[in-house]
Amino acid sequence: MLILAGLGNPGAKYENNRHNIGFMAVDEIARRWRFSAGRSRFQSLTAEGQIDTPEGPVRALLMKPQTFYNETGRAVGEAMKFFKLTPADVVIFYDEIDMAPGRFRMKTGGGAAGNNGIRSVTSQIGPDFRRARLGTGHPGHKDRVMGHVLSDFHKVERPWVEALTRACADALPLLAAGEDERYQAEVMRLAPAEKIDPRKAARASD
Repeated sequence: MLILAGLGNPGAKYENNRHNIGFMAVDEIARRWRFSAGRSRFQSLTAEGQIDTPEGPVRALLMKPQTFYNETGRAVGEAMKFFKLTPADVVIFYDEIDMAPGRFRMKTGGGAAGNNGIRSVTSQIGPDFRRARLGTGHPGHKDRVMGHVLSDFHKVERPWVEALTRACADALPLLAAGEDERYQAEVMRLAPAEKIDPRKAARASD
């Protein structure tokens, strides 16, 4: 079994924020794989279903923690302990400001790199979970980061956001099979995005 959790903040005022792209990815997975209707569980909105792989179906629990972004670990830790899973069975989808918009990268373990949601998950289950990082770009200066991540995607950005979240869902059998590198490559094949330095790009547009 897998836990696929998105990072984000609950409530209508946050739903289109850059910080909520993790929620958007989980929503798209639920639609693509026809997961059960959502219900409240583990301090989260959850849905259950299965992902078909060549080796057979893999059960998965989707989670949108309602604890707010910086306390995500409480919800994820509760679910992991209930199902007696390991950190390797947990995949966190979240926004990555140090990657160009539309870029995607998988990683297992490591530090939080200033992300308080990832820091919260690490505090509850340790660092060795799988991270699905969705690039949202950098505002160019650290003083602008909070406003950037809590701002909505612009209308012109919606096409790449939708393409990226759809690719995350369509390529999911590779993730479910534990082939994270192939999953990363397939997501980028389905939703290609230019590899640029997000900080330099932001400063150049000022």
